[in-house]
Amino acid sequence: MENSSLKPQPGHLYVVATPIGNLADLTDRARAILGAVDLVACEDTRTTGALLSRLGLNRELFAYHEHNETEAAERLADLLTAGKSIAVVSDAGTPAISDPGFRVVRACRRRHLPVVPVPGPSSVISVL
Repeated sequence: MENSSLKPQPGHLYVVATPIGNLADLTDRARAILGAVDLVACEDTRTTGALLSRLGLNRELFAYHEHNETEAAERLADLLTAGKSIAVVSDAGTPAISDPGFRVVRACRRRHLPVVPVPGPSSVISVL
């Protein structure tokens, strides 16, 4: 039976945690989502591009970082409203903790668009 949590849905934003240091820490669910969404919004396209390349994935990337996140959040929400599926990632760990991400989540909440967390590595837990 196919697991629907592995298949991105149109108009959904996926907040995807990425590995903090070891690529093997990426969850199967995160890999499946990153490989199937229409667009990956990322802090640094070079870093995320290298991650996706190492995973054998080729997705369209959208730069989403502290210098453009206010405008980019609205653009991403527009794309979601148009039915695109989007994953937002940071360079390492979970977006919106100390990295860009909360503005696009807030824009989605204002528009009543679904936001789906895809948990993974946590630096806080690793430190403990």
